[in-house]
Amino acid sequence: MADTDALNIPKSSLPRIVIVGGGFGGIALGQALKGKEMQVVLLDKNNYHTFQPLLYQVSTGGLEPDSIAYPLRKVLQGYPDFYFRLAEVLRVKPASKLVCTDIGELAYDYLVIGTGSETNFFGNDEIEQNSMGMKTIPQSLDLRSLILENFEQALLTDNLHERDALMNFVIVGGGPTGVELAGALAEIKKGILPKDYPDLDTRKAQINLVQSGEQVLQGMSREASKKAEEFLEGLGVQVWKGARVTAYDGKTVRTKTDLVFEAATVVWAAGVKAVSIEGLDAKDLLASSNRIKVNEFNQVMDHDGIYAIGDAAYMQSDKAPHGHPMVAQPALQQGKHLGENLVRLNKGQPMKPFRYKDKGSMATVGRNKAVVDLEHYKFQGVFAWFVWMFVHLFFLIGFRNRMVVFVNWVYNYVRFDREARLIIRPYKRDYKRFRRKKVSSDETRSSPVSGRCGPHENKFRSL
Repeated sequence: MADTDALNIPKSSLPRIVIVGGGFGGIALGQALKGKEMQVVLLDKNNYHTFQPLLYQVSTGGLEPDSIAYPLRKVLQGYPDFYFRLAEVLRVKPASKLVCTDIGELAYDYLVIGTGSETNFFGNDEIEQNSMGMKTIPQSLDLRSLILENFEQALLTDNLHERDALMNFVIVGGGPTGVELAGALAEIKKGILPKDYPDLDTRKAQINLVQSGEQVLQGMSREASKKAEEFLEGLGVQVWKGARVTAYDGKTVRTKTDLVFEAATVVWAAGVKAVSIEGLDAKDLLASSNRIKVNEFNQVMDHDGIYAIGDAAYMQSDKAPHGHPMVAQPALQQGKHLGENLVRLNKGQPMKPFRYKDKGSMATVGRNKAVVDLEHYKFQGVFAWFVWMFVHLFFLIGFRNRMVVFVNWVYNYVRFDREARLIIRPYKRDYKRFRRKKVSSDETRSSPVSGRCGPHENKFRSL
């Protein structure tokens, strides 16, 4: 053990590069450093990489989680002088070049922060406590269970108000995640719920997409936004624009407008922020969305030997005055480019500045419906849907995962089914909060549940 450190990493004369995070950026960096006469150590609190763009399909029963996850040890298997440790990084000590984890301290020569992002609740503790995020596989499994449990509970209650709230879904945020989730839920309502719950009037299930801005998919073209909204409305999704959600107590969703919902399921997809690490969280280091300021070489400002990539990095340029988008492509490109730069640095050569190449953006809204924005082409519909599928299959890690996802997609398309609608890990919710005293059918027709509430008519939305 004298030749190893606290994490049982062999001591070496080669420079040690410690990568924090096994996301897109961390994996791209590790692959770029393969066989480059450097010792590479990857730290992550999970032993798998998650293909986050398809998390919404896990949440809606289209895919099982193991088809979008891949073992980190297998990703970089056989790489010389590569080590993975299952550890949560607690803090960084730049002065002594140490990383402190829950299993011990590790010295580094170069440190790369690729911790990715998490759901941004913008400091609203009430919303964070009561709504559902969808940034990790456990969160997606919880959401899948909650959706199914709500329908099971709706079968058991004869309280009309409670039943309506249980079948009311509110998705906050009109970005790709919110749009894709809303489309998937709409397809479940149309093709699966009537067969699974023949003794429940699933026509009353309501899917609401609430966007604070004046268009969905704000990062895409006007054409893509308009077409995506048309697709959603065609599927029966109610799109509410210009309504910023301000509160959700687990029962009632309130906005800055007079729009109010009662819903048992609220999914927060309104934004993300970088996962911060103590020691690199000084105010002069952080920019918007908690991202670490870096220069054109991805080097953390005023910190020699420390770099940040992907969602964790805030790199300003003339073309990106607000930093690069927090999606997979910048992380992949920065990871690969930084790996090449570290090799140059190790050889005493000057590093090259990073230049982001925008390869376009896309979102699917459901079966045969997608929007794609490329540099010179913009298209929507069936062809865009096939392009979306091909790109996502291409970037999935592992041949098995690609085949499993492809087969699932073909099966779901042909059978119009989602067989992974399983409650594997129950997610318990207090349903009593949705109950009101029982009322007659005549009273129900004039109650707030139907949206007819006297002077506040059309201000309360819950089927």
